[in-house]
Amino acid sequence: METQKKILVLCGGKFAFPALQLLAFENFMCGIGIGGASETIVDALERESEDNNLGFKSFPDKNSISGLRQWIDGLKPDYIFCISFPYLIPETVLSYGEQKFINFHPGPLPQYRGAMPIFEVLKNQETETAICTHFMNSEFDKGNIIFNDPVPVEAEDTYGKLTVKLSNRMAHVALNMANMLQFASSIPNQPQDERLSCYFEKPRLSDTYINWNRMNAEEIIALINACNPWNAGADATLQGEQVKIIAAELLDEPHDQMAGTIVSAIDSVQIACVDNQQITVSILSTDYGIMTASQYITLHPEKAGIFN
Repeated sequence: METQKKILVLCGGKFAFPALQLLAFENFMCGIGIGGASETIVDALERESEDNNLGFKSFPDKNSISGLRQWIDGLKPDYIFCISFPYLIPETVLSYGEQKFINFHPGPLPQYRGAMPIFEVLKNQETETAICTHFMNSEFDKGNIIFNDPVPVEAEDTYGKLTVKLSNRMAHVALNMANMLQFASSIPNQPQDERLSCYFEKPRLSDTYINWNRMNAEEIIALINACNPWNAGADATLQGEQVKIIAAELLDEPHDQMAGTIVSAIDSVQIACVDNQQITVSILSTDYGIMTASQYITLHPEKAGIFN
């Protein structure tokens, strides 16, 4: 009987937990390395690793990965899986073995390279995303693709909902990959088509900010969903006050107001958009805290006017 392959998983936090649990249950894992995570997550994974006789190492910052190769040499895994590991792995580590490092990217490649493809996919109103499994090289998200596993994006998906969906799907994709490595003599792969490539930097304020004069209603809703919960909502200005809009829906009602004008403020805040549509805001965050739109209007009846 063929010996079970040993897999070391490098991860960045909670997103990888379902995959870690499934790979451990199927006895594929020999160790866990975690990068840039909070002390709470590090402590939890360290305890679980000890209980299951797995190697464990924390990499709190980029400089700490200088000890990664020595640790890998000691564990001698057959393959290394990366699931949201935050640091670029250098050639000195990748030289451990050709096609030994496999990354699981939560977005289709090469179209959605970068650290936060979930945000970009939602902001761009895609109806489908993917988990892309690819061999790793010394550049972010550029190694040969093994496969893109498609995942539908639903209209009501927020960043949080889609992240949970992808995290759960990631567990099965990682297990399928482990089984492929266990039984296949070689893994088919192909270079990425650079004509389709796009790299997205981490979002800045300009990427999360609602521009009422330039964005139509669907674009605004997409941005709000893409910012919930990681950015605590989409950034906006409410008559001179900075706020974050956490939840809103498209309201198919025409208006004769300027874009950004509050059309109604009773149970929700209905805002005129540039395409003659409206959005209805239900939850927002202010300096006073997170509240419903009606609570905000009760606090600030004088602001039932315009989003600047």
